[in-house]
Amino acid sequence: MAVLTPSQRARRRRIETVIALAAPALDLVLFAADRLSRVAERNELDPEPPRLGLGRRAERTPLGGSPERAG
Repeated sequence: MAVLTPSQRARRRRIETVIALAAPALDLVLFAADRLSRVAERNELDPEPPRLGLGRRAERTPLGGSPERAG
């Protein structure tokens, strides 16, 4: 890694200071958003069950087989 000039070190120090000062506020935003999403999630409706077709229901088949082998 190259050696930083004094102005680059100063800029890096200022940026790190801004990040360190903003971190608690950003943590608070994340916490509030997490709580809000949990509250909003509770009000969601359950998914609708699948609708049955109009015709006769097909027989269940064993895994990997045809209905004839189900006997």
